[in-house]
Amino acid sequence: MNKVLSILLIVFSLSVFGQTASYQIALLKYNGGGDWYANLETSLPNLISYCNKNLNTNINEEQAIVEIGSSEIFNHPFVHITGHGNIILNGDEVENLRNYLIGGGFLHISDNYGMDKFLRPQMKKVFPELEFVELPYSHPIYHQKYNFNNGLPKIHEHNDKPPQGFGLIYEGRLVCFYDAECDLGDGWEDQEVHNDSQENRTKALKMGANIIQYAFSE
Repeated sequence: MNKVLSILLIVFSLSVFGQTASYQIALLKYNGGGDWYANLETSLPNLISYCNKNLNTNINEEQAIVEIGSSEIFNHPFVHITGHGNIILNGDEVENLRNYLIGGGFLHISDNYGMDKFLRPQMKKVFPELEFVELPYSHPIYHQKYNFNNGLPKIHEHNDKPPQGFGLIYEGRLVCFYDAECDLGDGWEDQEVHNDSQENRTKALKMGANIIQYAFSE
């Protein structure tokens, strides 16, 4: 299954910058009581629209919503997860997410604030052999169409800490990018949702576009 999935994702990556695209990127729905729907209305749709306009991608502008344990996840080469609270993955979900990621899928995690202590143990179940590593500012994900020489932009203040970008690297490939103390997903939302400045919203969208471009180019 992984070889087949890898071939499909190569096709996705070749068509993402083309004229016809038959796929969506997806928001992941999870159990445990956390608000997986925190940025449901405008966050991913705004990022997709920004990428289509500025990266010449042709992504379906209607986001998908997919449960982690569903086979539907394999229809989406890029998935996004966010929230503020608890997340619990059962055994089937752990296996499904692992198969998806080692087969070529890409996961972006954006901690809305308060998710970190719940998220890390669950991802450890998915990849018990891996640790989140902080990516250096020289990493290509910060230098796609847009250059972020100092790493992630700071969109929202949480614990008065600098933003950090972490990754899970499986057999030399970045399969998961995690923005912490940053809140990219909030920055993608419509301006009136959080009253963020246009400067911060633009930084968030540019960094999000970099993540999309990296996921489909690497």
